[in-house]
Amino acid sequence: MPDLWVVGDIHGAYDKVRAILLRAGLIDFDGAWTAGDTHLVFLGDYMDRGPDGLGVVRFIRNLEIQARLAGGQVTALLGNHEVMFLAAQRFRRTDPDDQYGFNDYWISNGGQMRDAARMEAGDHAWLSERPALARAGNWLLMHADTRMYTRFGGTIEEINAAISALLQTNEPEAWGSFANAFADRFAFSLNGGEKSAWQLLRTLGGDRLVHGHTPVYILLDENMHGPTLGPGAPIPYAGRLCVAMDSGMAYRDDAGFIARLDGTGIAEVVTFPSGAPLH
Repeated sequence: MPDLWVVGDIHGAYDKVRAILLRAGLIDFDGAWTAGDTHLVFLGDYMDRGPDGLGVVRFIRNLEIQARLAGGQVTALLGNHEVMFLAAQRFRRTDPDDQYGFNDYWISNGGQMRDAARMEAGDHAWLSERPALARAGNWLLMHADTRMYTRFGGTIEEINAAISALLQTNEPEAWGSFANAFADRFAFSLNGGEKSAWQLLRTLGGDRLVHGHTPVYILLDENMHGPTLGPGAPIPYAGRLCVAMDSGMAYRDDAGFIARLDGTGIAEVVTFPSGAPLH
């Protein structure tokens, strides 16, 4: 089985994610794919907060093509910040006074106007086509630590199809409800979290799940169960059924990591090199 590498929320930290992938040996200095048949998964939230969300989007789009040609695979999931951005842009013309609040919601959550100004039709289409969930071996891959996904179906295929259809609608109520639900978190870390994780895995398949969305330093402040590796690394929790992968790389200069997962858990972690230049 090919190696499985996973990256959490990037939030516009273009230079940083390139540095981490380079250090992991997945790309070269020019940003080109060097990982052969490896499966690389991005867990969503490519934009907002950081300096170059559009650069991140186009970088991942290029890696998808390069990996496919080399016999590898890049999977890029839908994050809640993509939903916020798409909603703000979709209703900008039909709701110029922002009565539904989509643009304000996006901006207040770190939306960057420079990304919106440079975004082209192909970038919009790519974002709206992101799957919400995926499977890789015995891993369930998802953006948010929430059980919200099962509102849309009982299988990965049903959920992805339903969310894809929603992202093509012009119904503000549907968009608003989805964006609010997608902001939920802590489903697997608070009381009963291990049971919730087990139930979700039983429904959708897989032995373990990996997610982003909630930064590891926030999870460390909650009522965690099981061993942790600290704020500079992914956190296995909920009886090791879950791995949290949001490093908070857009929030702190020294934050950022990528993990290789095997059938039982975290096999390897590559962190952003301390003191590395970002330009």
